[in-house]
Amino acid sequence: MPTTSLTRVSRIFTVSVASVYPHYVAKVERKGRTRAELDEVIAWLTGFDQEALAAHLDAGTTFEDFFAAADLNPDVSLITGSVCGVRVQDVEDPLMQRIRYLDKLVDELAKGRPMEKVLRS
Repeated sequence: MPTTSLTRVSRIFTVSVASVYPHYVAKVERKGRTRAELDEVIAWLTGFDQEALAAHLDAGTTFEDFFAAADLNPDVSLITGSVCGVRVQDVEDPLMQRIRYLDKLVDELAKGRPMEKVLRS
């Protein structure tokens, strides 16, 4: 029986942030950016300082719980554009939209966009 897109979408909700974080780090470091810059981007989006982020990574927090605990930046609506062909501003599911916001910011960081622009300053 083929997997529906809804099933594929909801699976990411239960994945731990810690299992994806090393991929984010590798992606940005391959492009000459740093883990500190990645953590700054995550902090801007979620409100988590370094200690809180480390606690979530150590605890194996799922994306669902990670974003439930986050205090989203009031400027998230400024994040626009596509990730994997999906326009982040058009994603209807609030949790999936937050995950896509994070993906978009990581992509922008990896593409060498200036930090002020990534952080919508």
